[in-house]
Amino acid sequence: MKNYLQLVWLVPVLPLIGFLINGLFRRQLSKSLVNIIGCGTVLASFVISILIFIDVKNGNTGVINYFDFIKVKDFRIPFAFQADQLSALWLLVVTGVGFLIHLYSTAYMHGEEGQHYARYFAYLNLFVFSMLVLILGANYVIMFIGWEGVGLCSYLLIGYWFKNNEYGNAAKKAFIMNRIGDFGFLLAIFWMILKLGTVSYSTPDHQGVLDLFSKLSTFDITGITLLLFLGATGKSAQIPLYTWLPDAMAGPTPVSALIHAATMVTAGIYMIARSNILYTLAPVTQTVIAVIGLATALLAASIALKQNDIKKVLAYSTVSQLGYMFLGLGVGAYTGAVFHVMTHAFFKALLFLGAGSVIHAMHHEQDIRNMGGLKKKLPITHITFLIGCIAIAGIPPFSGFFSKDEILAAAFANNPIFWVLGVIGAVMTAFYMFRLYASTFLGSFRGTEEQKHHLHESPFAITFPLIVLAILAAVAGFVGIPEVLMPNAHSLEHFLAPIFAESAKHAHAHHLDHTTEYGLMAASVGLAAIAIIYAIYRFSRKPDLAEPTGFGKVLADKWYVDEAYNAIVVRPLNWLGKFLNKWVERGLIDALVNGAGRSVQYLSRQVRLVQSGQVGSYILLMVLSILVFFVIQFFLKK
Repeated sequence: MKNYLQLVWLVPVLPLIGFLINGLFRRQLSKSLVNIIGCGTVLASFVISILIFIDVKNGNTGVINYFDFIKVKDFRIPFAFQADQLSALWLLVVTGVGFLIHLYSTAYMHGEEGQHYARYFAYLNLFVFSMLVLILGANYVIMFIGWEGVGLCSYLLIGYWFKNNEYGNAAKKAFIMNRIGDFGFLLAIFWMILKLGTVSYSTPDHQGVLDLFSKLSTFDITGITLLLFLGATGKSAQIPLYTWLPDAMAGPTPVSALIHAATMVTAGIYMIARSNILYTLAPVTQTVIAVIGLATALLAASIALKQNDIKKVLAYSTVSQLGYMFLGLGVGAYTGAVFHVMTHAFFKALLFLGAGSVIHAMHHEQDIRNMGGLKKKLPITHITFLIGCIAIAGIPPFSGFFSKDEILAAAFANNPIFWVLGVIGAVMTAFYMFRLYASTFLGSFRGTEEQKHHLHESPFAITFPLIVLAILAAVAGFVGIPEVLMPNAHSLEHFLAPIFAESAKHAHAHHLDHTTEYGLMAASVGLAAIAIIYAIYRFSRKPDLAEPTGFGKVLADKWYVDEAYNAIVVRPLNWLGKFLNKWVERGLIDALVNGAGRSVQYLSRQVRLVQSGQVGSYILLMVLSILVFFVIQFFLKK
């Protein structure tokens, strides 16, 4: 049987080729060719990823070394890819969902000018390439290359419409906030090099970071894991570095789906899951992760309750769901967190692309107060969006129920307070998602007559990805059926077991009895169902049309976090910059440099007067100089 792991290099290289062709020849290529190159390269990567996944599932894993990326004496960092259960699963999600978003973009972005259309697909391909390098890297440095790549691509895609200053500012905000987290990641890499002399995850001779963890002190492990987590808070939008992600809505809707569903924002979860044994041995860090994840989930969910922009609701929903993933990581439910990454990729990509279909039909209208009654006009968008809402609300048997239940059960076993707060967040999720659904699709139409006249279902290139993602959002949960419902049916847990085997040896397992598990499931599902019923009843009849007041305005204004950041960080930095520019740069440095230049010019002007052209003067000066020279020599000899 062929060893498909040898083809792993093609998975990232194909989108890179698509980026180069579409980017370099964007003025010459037709839109049809751009579509074929942009979508075809990612589809080919997806096909190869399937073959690699099958190979890995059959037990064939390994690290493929290509060349030495850095080599200094005995220290070396190889450019190597690692194909194992974790990377194979992520490959399927990134390339699969990535292809559907590329296909969707062919219709959604069709109105763009030729060269900008090609530029858009070039950026998308580069984004997928960077994410694949991040996933496949066999050490933290190669991961960091991909990590930086997705940060760059997020800047390019969020600021795609670069002539709009507001969009440009959103892109800069995302880039800078990610750089703060990246600094923590970089320090963690240096710390590992200092203590272990390697950055590889694991090696055949057991000399990788995840092999040599016993050589690290508790202080080292805690420091490294906290710094890595700082990197994760930037990429995966956790408190305090989460505010860039809602502003990322400035980019085209397919970009929002790509960034918020399966790629960039899951990078932090992937990195922690990959480093799971270090986190298992750092209980302080795990507690920090669980608390920050839970706080992020609740804060973002509360903000989403009062947002009226269809994409902003989904953006804060993403921040909240990422908080649940970090809660899972913090309580040691690594499989549950990865499971939720997978299900979230399906239903959140579905919801964003569904929102894009609505925006397309409404001629770029994004305010849900101006929608309503779209159920009959957009039947495919409606039913697929509804499936996404049910999945994210955690209603069985849809996918979100299984992954969220696994995280909440682990949270209860770790600390019942975590479970209570997690359920409150889940109830808010169900409420704001069905507020969004009811305000958009139910009731009567509240838009203009012109919008009503032009309402129609989106083309096939938009509806086909919606249908595929809706099917996945509905059935993907069955790969992780909990033990209490069906023994030995959690195939994802069995598949990922080798990745988390070492953590399982060191973790303190908490097992819940079946009665408790059934009770927890019934409570979370029952409360979510009540929230759904109330939201549909409330907002299909009388949607929120007035501007929010009181506490609702606080939520609508996002708890004034952005304003606080502007007051505490942005304005003082701007003031400091202006001060340094005026007094240090211009008043001191420029003054010294310009003063030196002016002094040379002044001396030159004075010295040139000596050049009078009178030979007698020259002879006199020469004689005087010789006399001075002899006098100096005479006294020096003395």
